[in-house]
Amino acid sequence: MIYQVTREADTSVGIDGVGVWDGRLGWAYGLIASDSAVRAVALVRLADAERNTRDALDRYNRTWRRRYSLRRKAACRNYEEIRKYSLPDALWDRPAGPDIVAWPGLPYALLFLEWEARYPQEWTRHAKAWGTKQGLIRDVALAHHEATVRTKLTDLIEIVVQRPYRCKDREYVRAARAVDSDDLRIRLEAAARSDHPWAQRHAGYVLWLLDRPEVPNTRHVWRTWLASAPRE
Repeated sequence: MIYQVTREADTSVGIDGVGVWDGRLGWAYGLIASDSAVRAVALVRLADAERNTRDALDRYNRTWRRRYSLRRKAACRNYEEIRKYSLPDALWDRPAGPDIVAWPGLPYALLFLEWEARYPQEWTRHAKAWGTKQGLIRDVALAHHEATVRTKLTDLIEIVVQRPYRCKDREYVRAARAVDSDDLRIRLEAAARSDHPWAQRHAGYVLWLLDRPEVPNTRHVWRTWLASAPRE
């Protein structure tokens, strides 16, 4: 399912509206397809976009060896435009200040996070960006998302707690606290009762923190909780 922000975002944030984002990056939904053949096609498209971005950056960098300020500005504008057709590059220039809820790029931020959650090896091989992952999770950890976005974040949290820990997964506690609901807790409780040790520990820890919003989510807190958690 494609999760989109409302069409008001076309005029409320930046220049590029939802339709422009879809025209540039609509192919990227293939990265999270269940069909491996569809993902393969999308990965080829991503590789082409990355190559175009690198070429544009190289052309821009070469202008610094000459005293052509106008050519440099043109190369810079070209690079900034071309990188909008690739991931994660297109997600790096969100306008400062406005709430991410109104950002037309929000569906693609969620897509990038879903790709990492569902197909972590492909994500790591083709678009590894831990800082981007961390920043996006922090940005989307808001309580006032519309229902479809809250459901998407709940889905991501459920996926992440059931796998071995990956870099920056701890940030999902922020999202869990932001979208805390009966639905989320039911899913976490099911994971905590599962036969998978990782799921038991991760889901149990998130549930524990949801009941204690004043407790910081630090490595020390995690280790202390883990040491005191009952073991089978």
